[in-house]
Amino acid sequence: MLSRGRHGQGWGALPAWAGRRESGRSGKRQIGKARDRESGRSGKRQIGKAADRESGRPRNRDTAASRAAPLPAPGRPPSDNAPGPRAAAREEAGSGAARRPGQAGARRGQGRGAAARPALGAAGAAEEGAGGGGRSPPAGPGGGGGGSPRGPSPRRALPAAPLRVRGFWPLLTALCTALLCLFQALRGSAAGEGAGGPEEAAAEAAGSGVPLLKGSALLLLGCLLARCCGLAGGGAGRGGARGAAGARRGALERFHARQLRVSPHVLGHSKAHVGRVVAELVRAAKAQGLQPGPLALSLRGDFVRIGSAYEQHKVRSPDCFDILVPLRLPAHLEPQPRSADGLGPCGAFVCGLRARDGWTRRCRPFAEGFCVELQGRSHLSSGLVLRWFQGHLQRCLGAVRYRLQERCRVSLSACPGQPPTLHILPCSDYVCCHISMAVRLIPAIPLGDALYLTALPPEGPHGSPAAEALWGLNASRQEQRLLGWLKEQAPAASCHLKCLQILKGLRDLRRHGLEEPFCSQWGRVLSSYVLKTALFSLLLRGPLEAWDEQFLVERLEDLVLYLRDCLRKQVLMDFFLGNTSIPEAVALPRFLKEAAPVNLLSAFDGRTLDLVAFQLISTWIQAPHIIRMYSSPRYWRPLPAPCRHIAEAKRELPAGE
Repeated sequence: MLSRGRHGQGWGALPAWAGRRESGRSGKRQIGKARDRESGRSGKRQIGKAADRESGRPRNRDTAASRAAPLPAPGRPPSDNAPGPRAAAREEAGSGAARRPGQAGARRGQGRGAAARPALGAAGAAEEGAGGGGRSPPAGPGGGGGGSPRGPSPRRALPAAPLRVRGFWPLLTALCTALLCLFQALRGSAAGEGAGGPEEAAAEAAGSGVPLLKGSALLLLGCLLARCCGLAGGGAGRGGARGAAGARRGALERFHARQLRVSPHVLGHSKAHVGRVVAELVRAAKAQGLQPGPLALSLRGDFVRIGSAYEQHKVRSPDCFDILVPLRLPAHLEPQPRSADGLGPCGAFVCGLRARDGWTRRCRPFAEGFCVELQGRSHLSSGLVLRWFQGHLQRCLGAVRYRLQERCRVSLSACPGQPPTLHILPCSDYVCCHISMAVRLIPAIPLGDALYLTALPPEGPHGSPAAEALWGLNASRQEQRLLGWLKEQAPAASCHLKCLQILKGLRDLRRHGLEEPFCSQWGRVLSSYVLKTALFSLLLRGPLEAWDEQFLVERLEDLVLYLRDCLRKQVLMDFFLGNTSIPEAVALPRFLKEAAPVNLLSAFDGRTLDLVAFQLISTWIQAPHIIRMYSSPRYWRPLPAPCRHIAEAKRELPAGE
């Protein structure tokens, strides 16, 4: 028994228009497949196949009529024996009724669109249910029961890939060069065939080679010009700005890695050797200082490591170190520091002495040897203490030189008004990194709470009592505590010390292009302590997470701009004296909290500070150019020789393998 369609019409007796519609749809399906093959898009067809597999219907059986009907040869009428489109449709309908009973309504109805709807979405389902091809079938018996098979559906165009200009110009140059070479080759072969002999052909080929070279050179030059124009045109856009920022960061990173960064291995060896030599000298000086008696100065017996080498922002080479050597006053005398208002530069102190039992005759020898009269009172003289310290170390150097003769050679140099400098030259393999080191030994008067008074270089008339009574306050231990706290709070890859190193390196490079007297003023205004003070102030202003390594250029620019503003305003306050915004985790002595704020730029006139601000901004803008200009070996001392132990290990490694 034959199954009927949805509206009761048998499959064995299809009307004539059904054959026409079937053949027309098969033609549309072939056109749609051809379009699919040309466009290379088969996504929706695969989705339709998946929908057919889910609904349990084969997909390609509805095209049997179009496959069974052969097409006539072009220019020839169809043969009588060959079935026409209508006959083929009738045969297909009759055979289909026997082969596929009860499936035509499910295949041609709206169920096909409903099955494909989960895969295609709402829009695709509407198209499929409407007939797939976008055209409604002609109205016939049965009303709208016979939907047309799914034809080529409209597909969304894929977005076009943007043109890559960076690869376009080399590709165009290569293509033009290939065409030019092909043209010259064909021209040479044609000339060889038309020439009278081999000599003329060779001469023609040699003459044709010159234009080939000229053309290739012109094409290469055009490619380079187009590339440069493209880079110059893109500099104003976002891509050009990003490229410029990347080039600046790369130049700063290379400058830091090649010239500023100190090897931890070399720095560790140098600090260890300096510590051993200074320990020997301080031990000998302490032993000899106990002999004169209890009314003289003596060494306390220890030393304090300060400076950039011990704060992890040393630049260039570990050949300079600063060491505080605490002194011990007589037991019955106590220091009483106070601000030297009107007697010296801003931030200077004078150190009065207080005797516990009152000033007696027994204190007179010490007062005559180390004190000066100032405003009717005895004050400890920094100049007299410094001269005693230099002579005392010089007398103790003989014993130390004998003990260290197998390790290194040591010598002591001193300039008037300056701390003595200990020079260490290794002479054996005790120090694997053979570097000549200079150690400044700074005498210091301890005040308690890790605060020290150190001698200031005299700025007034030489030998005046006011100039020799001035002291400076040293808070290096508080700086080290603050740096330790910042290291704990900042990200693991923080760049604040790296910014300080790069700024110090740029300052030193720019000095090569300046003339005196501005060159010396440039170094005094932008001293390491001023740069470090600006960095501390900027670090506590914003979130420490912003100082991650990826924001190196931005944070360095912020530091330069902050310094520029301070120089223009002629105000940069000392970070520790009278500063109430320091975190509580960094415990400050009461003396620092109650001290009056000090402007570090008060000693310079406005014109000098304006020139320094201008040169600072110019240095930052031209940083890559300045790095290239002044990075030649003649502007820098030679780098230290590689570690001897590492070199020996590298030589032994291949032998062991």
